[in-house]
Amino acid sequence: MNYSNILQKELFDAAPPRRQYAALPWRFDDGLDVLLISSRDTRRWVIPKGWPMKGLKPHAAAAIEALEEAGLEGKIEKRSVGIFHYLKKQQSGAATLCRVEVFPMRVLRQRKRWPEQAQRVTQWFSYAAAAERVTENELRDLILAFGDQKLPRLEGG
Repeated sequence: MNYSNILQKELFDAAPPRRQYAALPWRFDDGLDVLLISSRDTRRWVIPKGWPMKGLKPHAAAAIEALEEAGLEGKIEKRSVGIFHYLKKQQSGAATLCRVEVFPMRVLRQRKRWPEQAQRVTQWFSYAAAAERVTENELRDLILAFGDQKLPRLEGG
């Protein structure tokens, strides 16, 4: 596993990663596009993600995060396309290792208003450009693999 350079072995030994679920929002326009959102604290480009929700399957929780964080509605797949890891900074200054399971979501529309609209920026990128903008190497690789696999089918190839 390639965890970021900032992760130290002691962190892995201390506690197992916390689970999160994410939506990988995509659409097909002139090509395959991926929507990224800015994180609230560091303003880096990320995908909508959050903690498990009691009574909801992982893909359903990911769909709710996409709606709350980016105003997205669409068809989310029940099957994950992979995982990535990142360090989540806590308000206390501590960092928690998170293991994020990612579910593709074909976006049908973006609402005019949503709960976290004032806290985030949303932007569509080609899947290759989206992969370049995310910080986490595993997420970059996941986006590229998803686009490389999905694009030929969408183009009829």
